Formats: sequence, C-alpha cells, structure tokens
Amino acid sequence: MRDNAAMSKTAPARQDRLAAFPAFFKVAGRDVAIFGDGDEAFAKARLLASTQARITLFGEPQGEAFRRFVAAERIAIVADTVAGRSDEFPPLSHFALVFAATGDAARDRAIVEAARAAKVPVNAVDQPDLCDFYTPAIVNRAPVAIAIGTEGAGPVLAQIIRARIDAMLPPSLGALARLAASYRHAAERLLPRGAARRDFWRRFFSGDVADNVAAGNLSAARRAATRLLRADAGVQGKVWLVGAGPGAADLLTLRAQRALMEADAIVFDALVPAETVDMGRRDAERIPVGKRKGCHSKSQAEIDALLVALGRAGKRVVRLKSGDPLVFGRAAEEMAALREAGVAYEIVPGVTSAFAAAADFELPLTLRGVASSLVFTTGHDLKGDTLPDWAGLAVAGATVAVYMGRSVAAGVAARLIKAGLSPDTMVAVVENASRAGRRLLHGTVADLPGLETRDDLTGPVMAIIGDAVAAANLANSTPLAARCAVEAA
Repeated sequence: MRDNAAMSKTAPARQDRLAAFPAFFKVAGRDVAIFGDGDEAFAKARLLASTQARITLFGEPQGEAFRRFVAAERIAIVADTVAGRSDEFPPLSHFALVFAATGDAARDRAIVEAARAAKVPVNAVDQPDLCDFYTPAIVNRAPVAIAIGTEGAGPVLAQIIRARIDAMLPPSLGALARLAASYRHAAERLLPRGAARRDFWRRFFSGDVADNVAAGNLSAARRAATRLLRADAGVQGKVWLVGAGPGAADLLTLRAQRALMEADAIVFDALVPAETVDMGRRDAERIPVGKRKGCHSKSQAEIDALLVALGRAGKRVVRLKSGDPLVFGRAAEEMAALREAGVAYEIVPGVTSAFAAAADFELPLTLRGVASSLVFTTGHDLKGDTLPDWAGLAVAGATVAVYMGRSVAAGVAARLIKAGLSPDTMVAVVENASRAGRRLLHGTVADLPGLETRDDLTGPVMAIIGDAVAAANLANSTPLAARCAVEAA
C-alpha cells in the first residue's frame, strides 16, 4: 500500500481547489523591500503604505508623484546599483517580504533568487511563475480587510469584484471593528464560551451599537455596547427551516445564506449538495439526517426531537431541506414539534424542483389560452384506488408537476390515462434539475412507463405533464421513445 505522501505526488490536481492558500502576513513594525523605480514599484508602495510595515525602496523613484509619495510616507531609499547577479544583492534575511518590481524580467528573476536564498517570500510583478505569494485586490476597512485573489489569472477580475464589495460595505465598518476589539476581553471574561458569546457579538454587529457607529456617535455606541454586555437575557435558540433549492448552490436565497452563516448547527437531508452545506459557518456542527427513499438514517420523529433539543440548548439551527421546505418537505411535523416545545422558528423559502425543471426546459408552466392552472403533486398520490381531485384538473388542461421517483412512472401514466388524460399528452422529464449533470427527456404520457427500466437515472426525477410542455425548448432534450426503441430492438 502506498503511503499518503506517495499518493499526494501522483494524484491529479483538482480544478475546483486553490493552488494558493489565502493568508494574511503580519507586517506591523517589520521591514518590507521593494525593488524598482517605476510604475510597478509605485503601485506596490501604495499598496504597502496601507499597512504598518516599514518600507525600503531599492531604486530612485521616477516621476514627481512617486517622489512626493515616498517623501510623504517616509519610505527609506537605498540605491540599487546591483548588476543582476543574486550573490551581489544586499542582505535580505531581515525583510519579511520582498517585491521585485523593476519591469525587467531578468532583473526580477535575480531578485527572486536572492530572496529565496535568504528564505524570504518574494513576489515578482506580473510574473506569477516566479511568485511565492500573490498580492490580492484589497477592500480596506482597517482592521477589517477583504482580499480577492485570482492566483495571477485575472487581476482585472479581482478589481471588479473589489469594487463591488467596496460598495457593499459601509465606511463605518472599521470603526465598528475597532470598538469590538475594545470589548473583546470583557466579553471573554463575562460571557461563557459558545452560544452566549456568539449571540452577544451577533447583536453587537447588527443592532444599536452598529447603528450608532454608522451615525458617528461613538459615545452612544459604547453605552449601547455596555448595556448589551450587562444584559442577562439568556441565549434564545432558534430554528430556521431553510429551502436549499433543487441543487445548484447559486439558487440559494440571500436569506438562506445569512441563516447558514449564523447557524451553530446545520441539520441537512441527503439530497442537499455538500457545496451548499459548506456555505455555512466553518465551525458550525453539521448533522446529516439522510432522508432518501428507502434509506432513512433518522426517522421523522427523531429529526423533530433533534431540532427541539438543539433549540432548547440555545443553538441557532438551520434545518436544510432540498427544494422548498413547505413543498413535500415534512415541515408540518417539524413546525408542530417546535411550536409545542416553545422553540422559535422561521421559514426560509427555497426554489422548488418544479420551477428549476421548468427553467431547464425553458418551459412556461402557465400559458395563455392553453394552461391557466398549475398542480404540484407526488406520484405516490396515484397509488390508491381513488383518483385524487387534481386528476380532473389534468384532464381539463392544467400543467401538472409530479415530484416522483422513476419507480412510480408506470402507475402515474396508467392512472392519468384512466382519469381520461390523452396518452399523447406531452411530458417533460428532468433528472437533477438545475445541476450541472442534469438530464432532459421528453415524450408523452404513454412513454412514461419506460422510465421504470432506466437504471441510468439515479438522481431525483421531476415530470411535468400537460399541453404547455409543447412550448418548451426541446433542443437539448432526448426523446423518451428513442430509449424504448433501442431496448425493444
């Protein structure tokens, strides 16, 4: 058996993983070197001047603006007369960082070699292959800093993202963070670690304290912070029943994202993708409850009891459900349990699978003159002896979105035809709606039974039935009948 080190050398690089680990260097009171005298060096000097580093410029600044900046920031200047060999450089070992910004590729390479010989991290401007680290685009709300990096692939993209984030964050954010720092030791002394302390900081950053800082009234902000610290209201647990959507992480709502970032615990179903769960707070407890057809790691009663227990313990809990929590999501039982236990809860809607499937097909669920009503149902409703009330609506022209496994397709088709629906009524079928690996199929109600033999369909399946399906874009869809014909042959 190969050891982990050997495996790591042979494993192919994954494109969804970073090649550079984001980190912040501590440079306060430390020396940083910039080699260069032109625009590149000036840009690095401006970037570093926003920190508390001591900057040394190796080179005579060119241009009046650069010279004025160096004088105003009291940047030390050292004449750079080295011809280019790495062994001719001045000692670099006492520098925390080195920047090669001469504009000369060969000269920058020599600087990189000298810095590495001194075991000092080095950055060569516009030469990512020579860089030990990259300089990100920075949103500065000191002491809060947001860094955006592209590993050298797209500096302009990083600047566009920086501009958007900069517009989102209030100028008072830095002052609020500095005020928070002055209360950190008191909070650690007076509040127990865990939910109580997190609740204090949550209210600190989103209530009267933040409002007063934004208004420029720091005295009132301090009074509000002190009142908040002395309050003994106890920690109130809360449960969010959150719709995770059909699978694509970017269909998650902003409210759902905020709840995930506040959660102490995330209770999630098996159909919720890992990338959505990972959008939660890094230190939040993650509890899978694994509800899949025929494979339930926890019963509904156990899930109800878990949510109640977490809420009573003062935890802020996200119950993450695929699609929308109120559409075939067993939310009724969970809400009843939470109400009976006196635990606060909130519903956060999500994009239900029917909407995602219709979007994948560019299919209008309602269509003027064709379909003016819409039915959401599950195929299991068609298993009994009595036809459900909505079967008549399907016959009358309603669009029917059937949340179904392929195992009930034949039953769905047979019962709808029995109710009077034409076998030629069009059907759109989507596996893994909204996800990158989705599959689109189309046909008629008469073709539906063929789904039951499709062992290649392993993801959740949604069927949309009705005359409105005729208006869908079928360019990227495969006919259901084509598979049946191949199997028959």
